[in-house]
Amino acid sequence: MSDFAGLVAIVTGGASGIGLATAKMLLGRGAKVAAFDLKPDGLPDDILGIEVDVTDDAQVKSAVDAVVERFGRLDVVVNNAGIGAVGDVTGNSDEEWLRVLDVNVVGMVRVARHAVPHLRRSPAAAIVNTCSIVAWAGLEKRVLYSASKGAVYALTLAMAADHLREGIRVNCVAPGTADTPWVDRLLDRTADPAAERAALNARQPMGRLVMADEVAYAIAYLASPLSGASVGTVLAVDGGTHGLRLRPADQRESKY
Repeated sequence: MSDFAGLVAIVTGGASGIGLATAKMLLGRGAKVAAFDLKPDGLPDDILGIEVDVTDDAQVKSAVDAVVERFGRLDVVVNNAGIGAVGDVTGNSDEEWLRVLDVNVVGMVRVARHAVPHLRRSPAAAIVNTCSIVAWAGLEKRVLYSASKGAVYALTLAMAADHLREGIRVNCVAPGTADTPWVDRLLDRTADPAAERAALNARQPMGRLVMADEVAYAIAYLASPLSGASVGTVLAVDGGTHGLRLRPADQRESKY
């Protein structure tokens, strides 16, 4: 496909996991791509890596301006940079709350704030935010992370309402548990990573984690000019986690 031919895209958190998969996919479909990341290492030669901390407004503005100066335009922003947190409501300090919200929510605001003036000049402007299924499905020990992604959900809808008549479509994807380096790091901290991974797979309705490329496909769909009627959409890529209620394997013969 070449639906992104001639378009310029920014992907935050673009050096690993879902962000890297998305950057590669947009590149392969014709876009010029810049990846913002704290460590923009190991990127394909055709992807412009820029070191950016999304909690630093001056860095974000400088990086966005540099992309427009380099490529002459900006059409697509994928707000993917984010960090995780584990714990119930008693488990995270004020400092951690502020840090996660600063990255996961205000970080998206900073990128969009400086991108929107350029996107207004694009004939195919799109912003796609990476949300999460935890925005509306309660998971244990994910209070802080869930709160941040619930804010991303609301942010996406409000931005879509504000910018639709300016020609900027805003949508988000809501992945389930994805097989990414962040999940690998969490599993590596356990006593038996292999057993924990098997248990994690077993908890998914489809029996495995979501793949980064599967989320990237969804992001590319929402960002593409071919999906021009998709606005304010929250697209779940969760293997059925939210919508399905499957019986345990040993009870599936029951007709009730």
